[in-house]
Amino acid sequence: QVQLLESGGGLVQTGGSLRLSCAASGSIYSRNTMAWYRQTPGKQRELVAEITSSNSTTYADSVKGRFTISRDNAKNTVYLQMNSVTPEDTSVYYCKLEIDYPDSRWAYYWGQGTQVTVSS
Repeated sequence: QVQLLESGGGLVQTGGSLRLSCAASGSIYSRNTMAWYRQTPGKQRELVAEITSSNSTTYADSVKGRFTISRDNAKNTVYLQMNSVTPEDTSVYYCKLEIDYPDSRWAYYWGQGTQVTVSS
C-alpha cells in the first residue's frame, strides 16, 4: 500500500515563498514520476509540475521561472519550491505518484492535498 503525505502549505503574502513536501511510503518501484497538481473550487485539477525518476521536469506555463520541483529518491520525497507567489496561486495542492512497472502495469496515487493561500 502506497501512501503520500504532504506538508508545507499555509498562508503567504504576495511575492513570498513557500516550500511543499510530499513523502511517499510503501512499495514503490524506482521507475516513477512524482508531480504536483492544484485545484480551485469549480475548476479542473491542473498539472503544476512533474519530475521523473531520471529528473526530467515539466512545468505549467503559469509557474515557469517561479516554481521549482525537485526530488530526493533516497527519501521518496518530492518538493515544490514556490517563489514570487501571487493570489492566482491560491489553491489546494495535491501530490501524485505514478509508477511504471516492468511488466507494463502502472498505478497512480494521490495525496490528501494541502491548502496554499496567497494574500494580496
